Amino acid sequence: MIDFENPSFLKLRPVSDSKLARLVSPLLCPGEQIIQEFQSVRDGVIFTDRRVIAINIQGVTGMKKAYTILPYKRVQAFAIETAGIGDLDAELQLWYSGLGTVRFELLAGSDLAALCQAIETGLEA
Repeated sequence: MIDFENPSFLKLRPVSDSKLARLVSPLLCPGEQIIQEFQSVRDGVIFTDRRVIAINIQGVTGMKKAYTILPYKRVQAFAIETAGIGDLDAELQLWYSGLGTVRFELLAGSDLAALCQAIETGLEA
């Protein structure tokens, strides 16, 4: 599970064709599409067109996994900060009622426009 007391994830790097998609595929709803995948050292975050799925890989062997699912339709507000010249990472903040702020630090190469469109579409649903 996401540590909501310390809501910042480690810096997440964009990945493609990762094992994360295989891990979450049983959780996806019919027609749900993965927009982007991000990974830290072991953990990962998947942004779909409907929600955020955070994967916390636990234990020495990594066999135990905890999933946190944050639907876009529950987002009260969101903010992005793009990467700059001296600062190579972007930031996405999501505010949830009763939960607070969840912050993701995304390394350069993230498609923030696609994430914003997915969140906006999810809010309208």
